[in-house]
Amino acid sequence: MTRSFPTFLCESSTLHATLDAASGSTGLLIVSGGNEVRSGAWAGQAQLAARLATRGFPIFRFDRRGVGDSEGPNLGFRHSAADIHAALIAFRTAQPQLTRVVDLGNCDAASALMLAGGAGADALVLANPWTVAQEDDLADSADAQSAPALRAHYRQRLTDPAAFARLLTGKISLSALLGSLRRALAPAPPPSSLALDITAGLARFSGPTRVLLAERDRTAQLFLGLWDKRDPRLHICPGASHSFVEPAAQTWLEEQILRALKG
Repeated sequence: MTRSFPTFLCESSTLHATLDAASGSTGLLIVSGGNEVRSGAWAGQAQLAARLATRGFPIFRFDRRGVGDSEGPNLGFRHSAADIHAALIAFRTAQPQLTRVVDLGNCDAASALMLAGGAGADALVLANPWTVAQEDDLADSADAQSAPALRAHYRQRLTDPAAFARLLTGKISLSALLGSLRRALAPAPPPSSLALDITAGLARFSGPTRVLLAERDRTAQLFLGLWDKRDPRLHICPGASHSFVEPAAQTWLEEQILRALKG
């Protein structure tokens, strides 16, 4: 594995990338979420890339326009299709043996890939897609996220005898508990405009797709509340948080990505 730092153009802006070169014909393009730089939180994406490259898979990471080292205006994830497509071309140019590229994104990076209909990738790995539209009322968005999270929380707590003991001894406020239960039982909100858009975008993509959800993540819980739970593309990681930082979750995530890479 050899690590280099190529640059490429996207609509006249110079973007910066990191390439972990390898000999394999299937590669992974990692799309960062939010305004996160290409190394990822706590360098998690850089570490993941190094591990996968030692298995023979080339890995390409990049900063989209206006983020990290890259030039240009930051247009947000909704308008990043051109950045992703330019990165894909740069990846294929740098590794001409590639016959297949899998795109990976977490949170709004997953949503960006869905909005772009895959942005030219051959397969997708979508983790915890973001579904709250910017134009939605913030209070409504918070309520939308809290109800699925609370339902998941209380399903777990109802099987815990210690929770009943804390309630009986007054360590849990009954009024606060009742308020939480009311929110948990509230009807599901209608899908946001973003949820509708990412659903339509993914429908345009015909390649293999894996949707990875972290069980304890509110973003994932909200997505699951809006999605068909019978979808065979869904895979849920028990006990995982949003970035899959837990050791068991990291192993699970890497196994899921490897399955996508191996086709």
